[in-house]
Amino acid sequence: MGNLPPHRIHSDYPFLNTAVDYAGPVMILNRKGRGSQLIKSYICIFVCLAVKAVHIELVTDLSSETFLSALYRFIARRGKPASIYSDNGRCFVGASKELAKFLRDNSHTISDRVADMAIEFKFSPAYSPHFNGLAEGSVKAVKFHLKRVLSLANLTYEEMNTVLVQIEAILNSRPLTPMSSDPSDLIALTPSHFLIGRTPLLPSSEVNNDDATKIHSLSRYMRIQTLKGHFWKRYKLEYIAELQKRQKWRRQGEQLRLGEMVLVKDDQAPPTRWILGRVTRLYPGTDGVSRVADVFTTSGTIRRAYNRLCPLPVIADQSTTNAAATAVEAAGC
Repeated sequence: MGNLPPHRIHSDYPFLNTAVDYAGPVMILNRKGRGSQLIKSYICIFVCLAVKAVHIELVTDLSSETFLSALYRFIARRGKPASIYSDNGRCFVGASKELAKFLRDNSHTISDRVADMAIEFKFSPAYSPHFNGLAEGSVKAVKFHLKRVLSLANLTYEEMNTVLVQIEAILNSRPLTPMSSDPSDLIALTPSHFLIGRTPLLPSSEVNNDDATKIHSLSRYMRIQTLKGHFWKRYKLEYIAELQKRQKWRRQGEQLRLGEMVLVKDDQAPPTRWILGRVTRLYPGTDGVSRVADVFTTSGTIRRAYNRLCPLPVIADQSTTNAAATAVEAAGC
């Protein structure tokens, strides 16, 4: 297992690096009373890549203008992120076709509009939802709580928005690390501590109400800064240490090479009909390990993650492989 990217372990404040994903459609009532009709709505989920904080927006359609409006609301409440990571439209395995079509048709428009705000918008490779794993996990958690509400009755926009905000509070109250062995430490570190300084669903034991009226403004400010520093210190000492544990993939696997022949996985076709291609370009990460490659096929050049590529078991000496790589580079594929 490789090291985590820098944006997962370094952050000056929450939502500096953000992942975004969509869920839905969800049916809501256009109004209360007789004659009301069910209309489609969608859930836009923003996830902080550092502290796993979640921000949820309810949108009524799949247009770039609606997404940008949700993004503006997110920025107004959480601050402007430096980068936003999103799924490619083809990553919505098992999701509705509207979601996939939305991202495919509007990815360039969204990227251009977001670039004007000095925000870097990055798309993951096609058919690789694990590149946006935090957002995918948050979508699953939102659906887990939402199914228990939608099974009771149809909700209006205001009621659905209220439910989603409450689900957001639940997700932001999840512990990031196990409880410490210190008997005096009764509070688990949660994403809400980095957002509002406490857990929203439970009474805070970090503030003494009896002494609250005796503290002047400067002391309050210093207390808030001290609490913030305490949370970030625990984040570095406890949460980062948990992220560094290696649960699997303890050995480095074989890497693809330029000019290597591969089969491109296709979930909609049997293996005998998978497309044959040749690796023409590698995209190494900051650790020097490539996890994405361009493959030249009969239908053109496509970009896929390594888990979607199957190297052919061809035994060849190093000179043959190097010759194939040189030919690929010379052809400019």
